[in-house]
Amino acid sequence: MIIVVANSKGGVGKSTLAVHLAAWLAERGHAVTLADCDAQQSSSEWAREAAPGVRVVRLADADEILDQLPALSDEAEFVVADGPGSNTETSRALLLRADLAVVPCKASMLEARALAQGTNVLRQAQDIRGGPPRAVIVLSMVGKTYRLTRDMRDAARGLHLPLAHTPLTLRQVYADAPGQGAVVWHMAARGRDAAAEVEALFAELLPELPARRRPADACR
Repeated sequence: MIIVVANSKGGVGKSTLAVHLAAWLAERGHAVTLADCDAQQSSSEWAREAAPGVRVVRLADADEILDQLPALSDEAEFVVADGPGSNTETSRALLLRADLAVVPCKASMLEARALAQGTNVLRQAQDIRGGPPRAVIVLSMVGKTYRLTRDMRDAARGLHLPLAHTPLTLRQVYADAPGQGAVVWHMAARGRDAAAEVEALFAELLPELPARRRPADACR
């Protein structure tokens, strides 16, 4: 299965989602490859420290993605691809190969409107492929007291994309994790709430996975 974390806008938590998802799958015993397709290469550097059980590759451009993703998928149960923040051709290539697109979006109407403009590439891929990839919006960097407004629900509905019930809260531990070369469930007690949050989100995104050891348990 090829899972692409995609949004044409930077700074929305794509690498956080990609690295944690790859590590989460690997710690459940799955063979996982993380494909870093962002020019900044932040997720590959982070994953090498945080998730040594994950194979890490870098794909530099759209041609490499189109050529190599199918082979990577043949070699692993899951390929998690961290998409770029701006390169439309790279994003299009990823979505042409993806089975699932996870689309992080900050919880504001301005971000939702920007996302509406940025989903054109997703629509093109779905049109070319006659349906796939399945796509889900994930609210990210959400304030702890945030309540999903009707406007945000309407914006998601207008995009004709499902909205994950579990958001990623704005927490300092997520910002600290790359510098410590860790994922949140390896950051002792301070990562406990974040670990439970990503566990709930990933279980929602991939409900067909059998239950195995929970990463959140590592914080207890």
